[in-house]
Amino acid sequence: MPGRPGSCPVPPGAGSHYNTGFARGVPRIVGERRAGRGCGAAAICMYFLYSLLTLAGVLLLLPYFVVQGLRRGKYLDNIGERLGRVPHAVYASNPSAPGAIWIHAVSVGEALAALPLGSRLKQCYPERRLVVSTTTATGQRLARERMDFADAVFYFPLDWARPVRRALRAVRPALVVILETEIWPNFLREAQRAGVPVVFVNGRISARSFRRYRRALRVLGLFLRGFLRRVLSSPALFLMQSKDDAERLLVLGAPAERVVVAGNLKYDLAPANPAPVVSWLEAEVREHDRRPVIMAGSVTEGEEHLVLIAFGIVQGQFRRALLVLAPRKPERFDPTANLIEESQRRFVRRSQLALPGGPGAVLDDATSVLLLDSVGELAGLYRLADAVFIGGSLVPAGGHNILEPAAFGKPPLFGPAMENFREMAQLFLEAEAGLEVHSAEDLGVAWIELVQDEARQQRMGAIARELVERNRGATARSMESIAALLAGPRSPA
Repeated sequence: MPGRPGSCPVPPGAGSHYNTGFARGVPRIVGERRAGRGCGAAAICMYFLYSLLTLAGVLLLLPYFVVQGLRRGKYLDNIGERLGRVPHAVYASNPSAPGAIWIHAVSVGEALAALPLGSRLKQCYPERRLVVSTTTATGQRLARERMDFADAVFYFPLDWARPVRRALRAVRPALVVILETEIWPNFLREAQRAGVPVVFVNGRISARSFRRYRRALRVLGLFLRGFLRRVLSSPALFLMQSKDDAERLLVLGAPAERVVVAGNLKYDLAPANPAPVVSWLEAEVREHDRRPVIMAGSVTEGEEHLVLIAFGIVQGQFRRALLVLAPRKPERFDPTANLIEESQRRFVRRSQLALPGGPGAVLDDATSVLLLDSVGELAGLYRLADAVFIGGSLVPAGGHNILEPAAFGKPPLFGPAMENFREMAQLFLEAEAGLEVHSAEDLGVAWIELVQDEARQQRMGAIARELVERNRGATARSMESIAALLAGPRSPA
């Protein structure tokens, strides 16, 4: 592929391969056998049962979806896309154009992880359409705001055969890239039938998820084990974050030759560009001498009051301290505002600020909390923090990404419930680049100690930043595997 930047991998013998199945209206098959050949009655029954159970689940939750749609405008406006009726922008304007690259990121965390990979893919394959799907509304919003390299952004179809086929026909992908390990049996089956290779990147299976899989296998026995093995044999490749993730996937039945340890894409994320709120807050903190700035990010339900208790301890030592509190999910914005109000603190909501300048954009002396009720602005704000806490970890929510503050040289504090980021958390603890706390009181004391010991804070921050730099490279490794798939031999007719 001459003329492409040197950073783009070019496997030996690479050509301009793309999936021809949709272009000709004839399904092409990936792998050594046609999808479905040798599929017994048991497999057919399992796919049917799975589809029936998902349908029952949707019907059971339908009243909730309708109520949420009417009250908050959720779900109803994108039901067409979830049924496979994708926006016009998804379709290729030229029917003979190379097949698209389809990236799927379920929510905000996965969409952020996809940023460096998606950007590189578009850089290296400008002749291909690159489309992005998400499952959640917050992921959709972030993808539209941050993935300006994408040709289209839409919602992932419900995992039933007809919506999936409709979406595949519209996108005409040469390759589907799924972030982490969101396994949708019908989607994988239909993609394989259509000759579309699917690669999982940044794959992970937490210890908690693995225990659930093992428990289900013990209860349902060989029937489920055979179905799971068949589902896991559909993707072309699994690029896993760690050796532990790879080993868990192998135990569940994935083919060993398709499982590779490629590292964690989140280490490759560049520090976020400052949003207007970052410049505003920096000026306000400087003008009104509001130090220390305490940042609590990705806080989940049940943690908000713990963070407020911890911040109260900090206020006992530092009367001019400022807390930036960022709930993980938009549906927690209003409840969190109520909790702050109940704590007798004056606060300002990010959504009420008219930036830059403008009415209400003032952090007066009486205000002690900034409620970050927005999506996509948290990462850039970590640059201003004197101390940080990463939520989802003091309650059993699996933890969240600690690399965003670390990239700015801010040592992350987190609770013990880091199942989804256990290897990363352990790495930071062993290197003394982060701290684990076990209660609101622990958190408050740890914040104070870090603020008071500037030398320790800087030492830990420097190690945290170095750990991020040392573990980069997953994007390049993933690109090599993707390039090989895109440049592979044409599927047989």
